[in-house]
Amino acid sequence: MESRKISEALSVSPQITIADVAEIKRLGFRSVICNRPDGEGADQPSFDEIKAEAEAAGLATRYIPIVAGKVRDEDAADFGRALDELPKPVFGYCRTGTRSATLWSLSQALILDTSEILRATKSAGYDMAGVVRRIVNGGKTPTDLADATYDIVIVGGGAAGIAVASSLKTRRSDLEIALIDPADIHYYQPGWTMVGGGIFDASTTAKTMGSLIPKGVTWIKSAVAAFEPGDDAVILDGCRVVKYKRLIVCPGLKLDWHKVDGLVDTLGRNGVTSNYRYDLAPYTWELVRGMREGKAVFTQPPMPIKCAGAPQKAMYLSADHWRRQGVLDQMDIGFYNAGGVLFGVKDYVPALESYVERYGAKLNFFHNLVAIDGPAKKAWFDVIEPEKEVRRISTDFDMIHVCPPQTAPDFIRVSPLADAGGWIDVDQSSLRHKTHTNIWSLGDVMNAPNAKTAAAARMQAPVVAANLIADIEGKSPVAQYDGYGSCPLTVERGKIVLAEFGYGGALKPSFPTWLIDGTKPSRLAWLLKEKLLPPIYWKAMLRGKEWLASPEKVSASRKV
Repeated sequence: MESRKISEALSVSPQITIADVAEIKRLGFRSVICNRPDGEGADQPSFDEIKAEAEAAGLATRYIPIVAGKVRDEDAADFGRALDELPKPVFGYCRTGTRSATLWSLSQALILDTSEILRATKSAGYDMAGVVRRIVNGGKTPTDLADATYDIVIVGGGAAGIAVASSLKTRRSDLEIALIDPADIHYYQPGWTMVGGGIFDASTTAKTMGSLIPKGVTWIKSAVAAFEPGDDAVILDGCRVVKYKRLIVCPGLKLDWHKVDGLVDTLGRNGVTSNYRYDLAPYTWELVRGMREGKAVFTQPPMPIKCAGAPQKAMYLSADHWRRQGVLDQMDIGFYNAGGVLFGVKDYVPALESYVERYGAKLNFFHNLVAIDGPAKKAWFDVIEPEKEVRRISTDFDMIHVCPPQTAPDFIRVSPLADAGGWIDVDQSSLRHKTHTNIWSLGDVMNAPNAKTAAAARMQAPVVAANLIADIEGKSPVAQYDGYGSCPLTVERGKIVLAEFGYGGALKPSFPTWLIDGTKPSRLAWLLKEKLLPPIYWKAMLRGKEWLASPEKVSASRKV
C-alpha cells in the first residue's frame, strides 16, 4: 500500500486491499474515501468489503465512484463536502490515486492558490496539468470558452456516426463537421455472429477508424466526459471544450460484463465465450468446432440489447454445425432467455420454433444469467416469472455463449439529454431531441422504440441528415423514421429468416415475397447476409450512399 500525502487533511493511494485497512488505521487515518467504481478491475475488492473492514476498525467511510477520465464538476463538489464532513485525516483511493487527487484539486480551487494546488499534487506524484483550466475557473469546467467550434459535432464513430457524417457531407460539402471518438478501430459488428459460426474471418470485420472518417470531417480522438447543452458545448476528457451549432449523439451501447458475477474473470476460457466481442467470436467457433458431446448453454439478457436475434443466431449456427458433423444427438442445447418470447415480432416465431425443434434445443424463458463460475463450469440464473416469487437455479455447462447486459454509456445516462431511463430523449419520427432543438440522436442510445441494429442506423442516418439540413435552412423536418430495423436470423448455414419490421412490429420487407419471404428461411437472404451486406456497409452506408435507405418524406398531413 502507498500513502501519498497531499495535505494535512488528505492522503491518496492506488487501489487498496482489505488487509491494508489495518495499516491505514495504524497510520492514524480516521476516514476512507473510495473513488473507484466497483467492478472496474478483476483484482479489486468491492467497496462494501472495504467498508465493512474499515468500520470494524472504527474508520468512517464514503463512496464517491468516478469513471476513469470523467470527473464532473458535481463530483468535485461531493468530494469537497466529504472532506468537510469526515473525521480527518482522510485516506482516499482509486485505481492509481489520480482520480482522488483530481477531485481534491478541483474541490480546493476556491480555497487555495492554483500554484499551491499544483505543487501539492506534484509532490505526491500527480500531474494536474490536464485540469488547470478548471482549477483556475474555480473548479468548474469553463464552457464559455471553446478549444474549437464546428457547425456540427457528432459524438460516436460507430456505424451511426460515420454514416450520418457521410450523409451530411453528401448533402452539404461546405459544413464544418467534427466527429468525436477515442477508438482506433471501427468494427462491422453484424459480422461477429458469422465469425462465431466459422463463416467469416474476424479480421474482415475491422478497419482503422482513420480510413473511414469522411473527407473533410475532423476526427477528434477523445472520449466525451459531459454535455452542456445550455452552452452548446461538449466537454472532453482533460477538460477540453468543443462547441457546436448542432449536435448529433450516437455513441453506441455499453456492454455491462461486470453485471454478471464472475463473468469477466472467465471470458475467453473455461468454455465461456461471446460473439459480442471481436476477440471472443473466434473462440466461439473454436469451442463449437471442438465439441462432440456435452451441454451447450446460450443466454439472452433483459432488453434492450444490440440485435435482439444475435444470441439465438449463435445457437442456431452452432447446432447446425453439430448436425452436419453427425453429433447433434450427443449435444444438450439450452437457450436461457430473460424475456418471455423467442422473438419480439410474432410473424417470425413459427419459423424459428421449427429450428428450435429441429435442433432439440430447450427453451427457458424468464431466466436471467446472474453469475458464472468458469472453472467449475456452472452458471446461475434468476427465474423471474410473472406473478411468481423470484427463484435462483443453476446449470452445468461445457460451453456457454453469453450475451452481456447492455445499457446506455454512463456519460449518456447522467447527462441532461437523457430521459428517466437513461436514453437520449428524441421524437421517434424526426429523431430530434424533445427539449434541445439543435440536437439529434440515432443508433443505439436514443429512446425511440425500435430494434437496435446496424440496419436501423442505416435508415436513421439519412433521416437525421435531411432534417438537420432542413433546420439549417429554417425549415421544419422533411424526413421521418418509421422504426425500420432488420435482423437476418441465421437459422442454419446457408439459410436465413430475414426479419424486417418497424414500429409496433409492422412488417417492412425490402423485397417482394416472391423473391424473399422474410417469414421463411431463405437461401437468397443468406447470400444477402454473406456476400452483399458487408460491402454495402463498408462502401455504401459509411460513404453516404443511400441504396434502399432514402429517407421517407414527411407527409403533408403530419406537417399540418
